[in-house]
Amino acid sequence: MSILSRYINPQVLEQMAHRPIEPRDLVYGNLAGAHKSPLSGFAVEFAGHREYVAGDDPRHVDWRLYYKRDRLFIKQYELETNFVCHLLLDVSASMRYGEAAEQKLQYAAQLAATLAYAIVQQNDKVSLGTFDDRVRGWVPPGNTPAQVIRMIEHLDDIKPVEKTRLTESLQDLGGRMGRREIVMICSDFFGDLPGLEEAVQRLRYQRHEVVLFHILHHDEIAFEFDGMVKFQGLEAVEEYLTSPQEIRAAYLKSFGRYVAQLDEICQRNKIERVQVDTRRPLAGVILDHLNQRAVLRGAR
Repeated sequence: MSILSRYINPQVLEQMAHRPIEPRDLVYGNLAGAHKSPLSGFAVEFAGHREYVAGDDPRHVDWRLYYKRDRLFIKQYELETNFVCHLLLDVSASMRYGEAAEQKLQYAAQLAATLAYAIVQQNDKVSLGTFDDRVRGWVPPGNTPAQVIRMIEHLDDIKPVEKTRLTESLQDLGGRMGRREIVMICSDFFGDLPGLEEAVQRLRYQRHEVVLFHILHHDEIAFEFDGMVKFQGLEAVEEYLTSPQEIRAAYLKSFGRYVAQLDEICQRNKIERVQVDTRRPLAGVILDHLNQRAVLRGAR
């Protein structure tokens, strides 16, 4: 089995055919007719630099900066900053829960790879950032088929071992982005929710559209265990031997409060949360999300 086929299912792509991923808000772009742009005429405004990626037009290299820093950077202008989607993937130890295709990390990696492929196919740009207690990897934006391979090769090298530190990691990754882009975060979001809000507020201040793909295993949602069960922490050394029937009601109540708190954060900051049960087919999750985006976009 090729590395590509481990992360991208052609049947899922077939079901996504003719369903473009569109930004909900106005974006800057130079693809005439592809996405709406708030800019008109021929004037452009310098927006900043980003690192050179294989396939970029060498005409846009800032050679003065190269002679100063001995590294290649591309000059960006607002009319040349296409629709860019940043896929940020939590690779912490808690994402190891589950087996085979229902493991949270594997499911999230397939989701990210599938979205990346679809975005590149429509000639928009996509990047990948991975993190746990700190940023573990960064594949800068690109829109060529080689970009998807680079991303999948990075996903294939992931070894989740650390705890999650959402605030610091997302702030670090946010500093590598431009303005008015799309940020899709795939995580179970177990951790510091006030810290998460601080991080997404910074992204919203930069006028990014933010989507949270809330990746959960069915066990975490329904807590359907039988008999005596030993629970082992993935990000801590604790172990608990207990009867799940005795704690199920308390667990579900606590889980409900946690989800409600996360939803409140999303509502306050005008961001979208997509709850994902890894038992559910990936195509259905993506198509439902695209349908919801179309509805929200049409309502604007």
